[in-house]
Amino acid sequence: MRFKYNLEALKKHLASYNILTEEEINNFVSLVSYKKLNKGDFFIQEGNTCKEVAFIASGIFRSFYHSSDEKEATYCFLSENSFVTAYSSFISQTKTNENIQALTDVELYSITKEQFVALENSSTNWLRLFKLLAEQEYINLENRIFVLQNESAENRYKKLLETHPSYLQTIPLQYIASYLGITQRHLSRIRKSVFY
Repeated sequence: MRFKYNLEALKKHLASYNILTEEEINNFVSLVSYKKLNKGDFFIQEGNTCKEVAFIASGIFRSFYHSSDEKEATYCFLSENSFVTAYSSFISQTKTNENIQALTDVELYSITKEQFVALENSSTNWLRLFKLLAEQEYINLENRIFVLQNESAENRYKKLLETHPSYLQTIPLQYIASYLGITQRHLSRIRKSVFY
């Protein structure tokens, strides 16, 4: 029953873009493979080439890379009803610098690079959808850079609180601090000022 429910969530998500036909959506669903990752498992690690894209049915991922001084820098969090891949590696089929790790147990429905390319070749609707997803990825990246460069750490925290309050209940504070570009001690001070 859980498997069927999550497939329905995937169908609903694909339908929400108003691009694909019902037949195209059903075809996509027939291709996916179910996977379950345990907390701490990696979807992809740096030095590897990403060969799949997946829909997150449940759970949360953290995307991070290592800075020049070998510290972990959290790029983003990914949660249910969204797609996950090491985007540039998946598109170019080159090794990634990105690590995508499960912060909770995660359920996924994935397709391979080969299946992805076959979909692109099968219908202009898939090309339109993939173009839209690429545009969204670019906008997210631009927004991330803008916020880091122009917003105070307190405002970055408040925005995260507004847009993803559940993250603050689920994700360890050191990862939240890394995502905000601050130390954990600085985050503690901000949390006290916001809540008191």
